[in-house]
Amino acid sequence: MKVQKFGGTSVGSAQRMKEVSNLILDGQPKIVVLSAMSGTTNTLVEISDYLYKRNADAANETINKLAQKYAGVIDELYDKPETKQLIADFLQERFDYIRSFTKNLFTLFEEKIVLAQGELLSTTMFTHYLLEKGASAALLPALEFMRVDKNGEPDTEYIKENLATLLAAHEGVNLFITQGFICLNAYGEVDNLQRGGSDYTASLIGAAIKAEEIQIWTDIDGMHNNDPRIVDKTSPVSHLHFEEAAELAYFGAKILHPTCILPAKLANIPVRLLNTMQPTAFGTMISNKTEKGKIKAVAAKDNITAIKIKSGRMLLAYGFLRKIFEIFESYQTPIDMIATSEVGVSLTIDNNKHLQDIIDELKKFGTVTVDTEMVIICVVGDLEWENVGFESAVVSAMKDIPVRMISYGGSNYNISMLVKATDKHRAMQALSDYLFNK
Repeated sequence: MKVQKFGGTSVGSAQRMKEVSNLILDGQPKIVVLSAMSGTTNTLVEISDYLYKRNADAANETINKLAQKYAGVIDELYDKPETKQLIADFLQERFDYIRSFTKNLFTLFEEKIVLAQGELLSTTMFTHYLLEKGASAALLPALEFMRVDKNGEPDTEYIKENLATLLAAHEGVNLFITQGFICLNAYGEVDNLQRGGSDYTASLIGAAIKAEEIQIWTDIDGMHNNDPRIVDKTSPVSHLHFEEAAELAYFGAKILHPTCILPAKLANIPVRLLNTMQPTAFGTMISNKTEKGKIKAVAAKDNITAIKIKSGRMLLAYGFLRKIFEIFESYQTPIDMIATSEVGVSLTIDNNKHLQDIIDELKKFGTVTVDTEMVIICVVGDLEWENVGFESAVVSAMKDIPVRMISYGGSNYNISMLVKATDKHRAMQALSDYLFNK
């Protein structure tokens, strides 16, 4: 059995839902994970914001606009009057439920319930479209099998057991639709998976059922070897190791969340990135296999701040780095890159919320220098240190661009460089030209 995930754009209209149905109705057993229709979650966030501010009028106005959008889908999506009426009644009930929150105290608990409605709407509408077409399909409510524990981590045994029970209850059915993103928490309350959203759901389901493959369908033909929005002549990467994909996702490849494929990696289940606009394209296959001796792709992470702490006291002083790291830990600020010398340490962060407080603390240990508006550019591939010449190829590509920091050796799959934001485009194009387009 395969697991297929379709994002909000893929189910963003009646026409797109019809196109997705054509992709999945091939007679093969599968579980299909759907996001909310594009724009819905953002609107639900806006509604929640009004409810927090106790602006019931603005909340109701926004709810009504969203309801009108969904009502407009009914005539275009369904043919049978009974199906149209069933879905109209369903939508009325769901939006009345959202309106009920305008009358009471609104907290984070209620917000999570409101945000869950998008996936509940899209999956119910899509499942009834399949049933109207005569497909043998069933809706698997994610809130009946997807759960996180007290630490917010997936409760994998619970997911596996309850999902198996639900599947067994639908004997003879081989096409299942379920919601991405939403779940219950350890206290039985509506919650969400946060990291990776629907992609994470697909990965967890794939691991739970030992799927033959997990497919992530988006509106781009796989993960490209550079950012096609700013670099010329990019192309899809056909194969990536899980570690390579995670590095690219962390450093800016928006097609995938860096942590969402971890369950698939641990279960050794391949993940394929595919394009709903070009369904016959190969896309990108992610697995535990490494293509030896290849540089695969370039990605960039914006809004980076570099901090340098210089101190003569650091020379041969054990415990110095521990004290530095404890400052960042106390302000819950992760570090991206780090480089050290005998008298100083340079590191980068991507969250400036507590920057001034961190600087004030660091000044107790040395002279502090801060560079803002920086970018981390990473080059990903088989970068084992025995592969002679790979580092020099990367450095040669950057010969005309000033580099503030370089990180190499922390991973077998990544070389990272810190440059000014103003040099980002030039650096990424230079790397593409030198590494891929010769």
